Amino acid sequence: MNFDIVIIGAGISGAGAGYALAGQRKILLLEGEAQPGYHSTGRSAAVYEPNMGNATVRAFNIASGPFLKAPPAGFAEAPLVTPRGELTICDGENRPALDRLLALDGIGGNRVREISLDEAASLVPVIRREGMRWAAYEPGVMDMDVHTIHRGYLKGFASRGGKLRCDAPVTRIERRDGLWRIDAGSETVTAPLVINAAGAWADNVAALAGLSPLGLQPKRRTAAILPPPEAYDVRDWPVLGVAGDEAYMNSQSGKLLASPGDETPVEPQDVQPEEMDVAVLVDWIERRTTIQVRRIERRWAGLRTFAPDNAPVAGEDPAAPGFWWLAGQGGYGIMMSESLGRSLAALILEGELPQDVRALGVTAEVVGPGRLRQ
Repeated sequence: MNFDIVIIGAGISGAGAGYALAGQRKILLLEGEAQPGYHSTGRSAAVYEPNMGNATVRAFNIASGPFLKAPPAGFAEAPLVTPRGELTICDGENRPALDRLLALDGIGGNRVREISLDEAASLVPVIRREGMRWAAYEPGVMDMDVHTIHRGYLKGFASRGGKLRCDAPVTRIERRDGLWRIDAGSETVTAPLVINAAGAWADNVAALAGLSPLGLQPKRRTAAILPPPEAYDVRDWPVLGVAGDEAYMNSQSGKLLASPGDETPVEPQDVQPEEMDVAVLVDWIERRTTIQVRRIERRWAGLRTFAPDNAPVAGEDPAAPGFWWLAGQGGYGIMMSESLGRSLAALILEGELPQDVRALGVTAEVVGPGRLRQ
């Protein structure tokens, strides 16, 4: 079967690119699992925080903001983002980390202001104040409804004529007579252009096409759901972090969602939580708050895949005409999905990045795979 573009991977990134391209080209979205977004997207509990990541990541985060806050009519039946806020407390040894956070005030319209420990305790009354000296608050941080965003992309993709195939793992890719021939599941499809949006498996997909890897590294991230502490309504609590720590805690549906912030390099796989990471998380919660963890209701792990320079990869492989990369989103893939998918579509259709992305200082060379081939 012939298509104009075949996208490999129907997670948030592939779906976002498909949404941006559908209606302009005949597109097939291939997913190796029984459902889209099984490994990373479906296990993400993301927040919209535009000042996260390096300068390139922040630019895409910012560029996605208008869409996330005001999506097109009919995209979703519920808001994509809702107010949350984020509180960061700091001890006497990590003031430089807090200063780096405060220096990001205003980026993407996100305010960061220093507050007193009394104010901090009014926001999250279970924080342990021993040893803490300072705090900062970001009122503009928002929860993202990952499922609604992903489903909106897929629904919009289908309404514009895009085709989705699940249970279709790619087993062979070869270029012949100007077309890519792709064996996926029980069928072979062809297209002059293929987009590698395979997440943790992106380097493996490239290998099927005879291309060398970019050095993408999947990393495990653990999360857990805990019951709320007795006598507290946690629904309005902001995200809680500690300057210098990677762990964080958030409120979700009246319970607590927490992560040790682990980034353990792993091979691409159906990753599962490790008991040691869960123990590290419990220790962090009990050291940084007055909560005594007696029960964990649910635990899981997901994959976040990073390029060597921690910036996303979006562009055509210099060694293979028609082979495009969309990978390496790290822990920012949900935030970046709209602007990154739209940017890849613009590069394919128009040969340049969208004006709003360029205005934020991003160039095609900064995100292109060629930078990692050198």
